[in-house]
This record gives sequence, C-alpha cells and structure tokens, in this order.
Amino acid sequence: MPLTRTDDIVGPASRAGVGVGAFNVVQLEHAEAIVSGAEAAGLPVILQISENTARYHGSLAPIGLAALAVARAALTPVAVHLDHAESADLVHEAVRLGFTSVMFDASRLPYDKNLAATREITDHCHAHGVWVEAELGEVGGKDGAHAPGARTDPDEARVFVAATGVDALAVAVGSSHAMTTRDAVLDFALIAALRASVRVPLVLHGSSGVADAGLARAVGAGMTKVNVSTRLNKEFTRAARAHLDAHPETVDPRKYLGPARDAVADGVAHLLGVLHAGRG
Repeated sequence: MPLTRTDDIVGPASRAGVGVGAFNVVQLEHAEAIVSGAEAAGLPVILQISENTARYHGSLAPIGLAALAVARAALTPVAVHLDHAESADLVHEAVRLGFTSVMFDASRLPYDKNLAATREITDHCHAHGVWVEAELGEVGGKDGAHAPGARTDPDEARVFVAATGVDALAVAVGSSHAMTTRDAVLDFALIAALRASVRVPLVLHGSSGVADAGLARAVGAGMTKVNVSTRLNKEFTRAARAHLDAHPETVDPRKYLGPARDAVADGVAHLLGVLHAGRG
C-alpha cells in the first residue's frame, strides 16, 4: 500500500467525529508493532517520530526512513509524522525525507513569536504538500516544563489558526506529557468550546495519562488526533522485563524484543478501538 497522507486520515475522522491514534516510534520494533496493531484493528494509524528520538538515533534519517518503509508495506493506511519539532532544520529534513506531516512546537515562545515562526514553517511545508500541526498553550511535562494550569483560550486559538494557516492545533486542556498514571482530568467543556471556535482538527497530547473513558469522551467533545507514547512504552518495557525475569540466560535481543513488540501491538489495537468508538 502506498504511503498515506496525514490529512487523508485526520480529515475524514474529524468529519465523522471519531478519533485517530498517533503513536510514537522510538525504534523499529515500535513502528512494526504500531502497524501490526492497526492492521489487527482494521483502522488507519499515524507513526510519530519526535525530535528527541531523532536525537537519540543521531539524526532523523535512520529511524525516519525505517518508519516510512514500514508504513509503505502496511495493509492499512499509515501516515508518518514528525512530532514536537522545535528545530526548523529538522522540519525541513522531514519534508525532504517524505514525511506527510510535521508538528512544529514553538509554544515556549511568546505568542507573537510563536505565530511568526509557525507561519514561516507552515508556508514552507504547504509549498511541499505537507500538513502542519502546531501547539498553543503549552502542554505540561515536556522536557521538564510543567504547567498544570495551562489552558488554550478558544478566541486566541481561532486567531492563531487563521494567522498561521496550520492544519491542526494541539491544545492544552488538562493532560501532561510522560504521565505513568492515568488520572489526568481533562476539561471537556473547554474541548467543546475549542472545537466550536477552531475549524481545524484538534490534537490531544499527553494522552497516556488519560483513562480510556476520558479518551472516548474527549473524542466525543471534539478531539480528533490523539497522541500516545508513554503508555505503550510501559507495555513494551513490562513485556521485555517479564521475559528477562523468566529467562535470565537470554542474550538474543529478539527473544525479549519480540514479546515487547507484541504487547505494543495489542495496546495499539485496543486504543484504536477506544478512539474510533469515541463519537459523541
């Protein structure tokens, strides 16, 4: 199957009132697991690679090209997305590699500088047919930044989207990145207000900290793209640790990475079902 454009996944989902899972790839096994889970669920999916992961691999190309290859071989629609890029150079590299979308994160900047930087990135990406997500109202917990009271203002969001031309907006509504517990309290009234104010799809970051019922309710209130990383990493690590505990003599990484990959695939299939059923 050819590589699917991100807007060909997110756009129809937004119009149908269902959610789309966007799951972070740390290594090849993650990409394989995410696609396997999507194929089992019979639903589209988005593979995401963050700036932190690109840094871990030394550059974007090794893991990015691997994810693109896995996506192209999938039996269900799969898009490849650059997540939380603060570097314009990294965005440009993702475009050159063939990513179908990018998330440019200038949310740490003052509003006016965020707007200007995002507009410049959007112009570049749209000139190359690439879909752009931005963030307004910093989502806590990213690289040590923590803003538990951060919220995105609907009026400011409407102006920001119109001024930057972005295709989707990540908003702060109560979730936080890298949570290992699932007790985040979302502001569903704010999600609905943002949905009414902004004409582009909304994106929920920090979704690992939200219980399944909360994710479904968030989709019903107006969220479309739902990002998950830590929750799947927990499953990956749990399965690998269980195998190594049971078989301490293991030296072949395939022996424990295989079960870890299977655990992530199961988690992806489950989450895609939750999000797809999340219509109001």
